[in-house]
Amino acid sequence: MRAALFQMTSGIDPAANADAIVDAVSEAKEGGADVLFTPEMAGYLDRDRTRAAQLVTTEGDNIVLTRVREAAAKAGIWVHLGSLACASDREDGRWSNRSFMIEDSGTIRARYDKIHLFDVDLATGGSWRESAVYAPGEDVVAVDTPWARMGLSVCYDLRFPDLYRALSDAGATVLLVPAAFTVPTGDAHWHILLRARAIEAGAFVIACAQTGQHADGRITYGHSLVIDPWGDVICDLGQTSGLQLVDIDMDRVADVRSRVPAIANRRRIAETVTLA
Repeated sequence: MRAALFQMTSGIDPAANADAIVDAVSEAKEGGADVLFTPEMAGYLDRDRTRAAQLVTTEGDNIVLTRVREAAAKAGIWVHLGSLACASDREDGRWSNRSFMIEDSGTIRARYDKIHLFDVDLATGGSWRESAVYAPGEDVVAVDTPWARMGLSVCYDLRFPDLYRALSDAGATVLLVPAAFTVPTGDAHWHILLRARAIEAGAFVIACAQTGQHADGRITYGHSLVIDPWGDVICDLGQTSGLQLVDIDMDRVADVRSRVPAIANRRRIAETVTLA
């Protein structure tokens, strides 16, 4: 599989973000890519929730999703939209942080709503409540593609290995982790956690990330990665926005799993812990 990773600095104009992704679709196709991968919140990234409320739409009205589906069909390439903010008809008014796998026909093959939401009370007295705006997903999703079964996740999900165990138990050999990591947590944990997920699952990890200074003032870590099942980083985009092509040899999965058969040796752990 030839993958194209599009490391973005998404802003607060959905139309401009759509233009950038559509251009990346064309560039990826010209480079012989089979699949284009984008980061979390590829279509709109804004921590001003009042302003965002004026632009976040339902899936059916989402300009980024519509244009990317059209571009995928025109180019004949698969696209993984890391995630978009999607409004819904929920009674509580919360949105979904939704990932899309789009076929080369433009058809949506799979959707995944981010399960784990970042809620934290800071030592400074402030707090951040992702769950105040977004509703958590309920379903673990793996999708079959012509190259591999891929397990879907988004950003903060990375810290919860049970999700990736469920995905690898379901036969996923590629784990997708689109993200918009902050710089402090990226410096501390990004490479370590992604390599651990690859090693545990004996699977490739493709983690396409946001990078740089954004229009809403935040700074993201970048370092979009492709990691092989042994835990080796085979691509690291650093902190520069742009497109990178990466050739992935799926035979590597069987090779690593034969050398360290952790998947075959897994046992189901009881939920109740015996205290001695």
